[in-house]
Amino acid sequence: MSRVANNPVSLPKGVEVSVAGTSVSVKGGKGKMEMTLTDGIGVEVNGDVAQIIYDFDTNRAMAGTTRALLNNLVVGVSDGWEKKLVLNGVGYRAKASGNTVNLSLGLSHPVDYDLPEGLSAETPTQTEIVIRGTDKQAVGQAAAEIRSFRPPEPYKGKGIRYADEYVRRKEAKKK
Repeated sequence: MSRVANNPVSLPKGVEVSVAGTSVSVKGGKGKMEMTLTDGIGVEVNGDVAQIIYDFDTNRAMAGTTRALLNNLVVGVSDGWEKKLVLNGVGYRAKASGNTVNLSLGLSHPVDYDLPEGLSAETPTQTEIVIRGTDKQAVGQAAAEIRSFRPPEPYKGKGIRYADEYVRRKEAKKK
C-alpha cells in the first residue's frame, strides 16, 4: 500500500478543487492552477478533504506522486512557495527591480536574470534574494538558475547558496 497516496490532502478555507475528467483545477486566494491526472487515477473531494483514488495493481507507482503534486498545488494557491538565496563574497550584490534580478558577482559584467511569469523576487538586503510564487517547480527552478551563476565553492565559501544549504568547507593544500 502507498502510504503517501492514502493520506488525504486537507483543503484550507478558500481553496476549491474541481475535477473534470483527467483535469484537476485548484482555485485559491493566490490564483488558479491546473494539473492533468494520469490514466486510472482520480481525485474525490469530500468537504475540506481531497482523496486520491487508484487501482493498486496497475497505478500505484503514480498515486503517491499525484497526491504530492495535488498537495503542492493546494499549498501554492493558499500560502504560496518561497526560496531564499544568500550571496557570500566580497562585492557580491543583488537588487530586484520589477521582473528582473540584477546580480553583481565579481564577473566582468553584471548578470540580469529575468524571472518567469508568475514569480516575484525581492531583496531584503543586498546579499539576500527571496523568490516567491504559486508553482513550486517554477520557484525551485528559478532559484536553481540564479544559484548556477556562482555555485558555492568549498575553499572560501563564496558563491550563491540556498539559505538552508550547508557548504562543506575544505582545507587548502599544504606544501
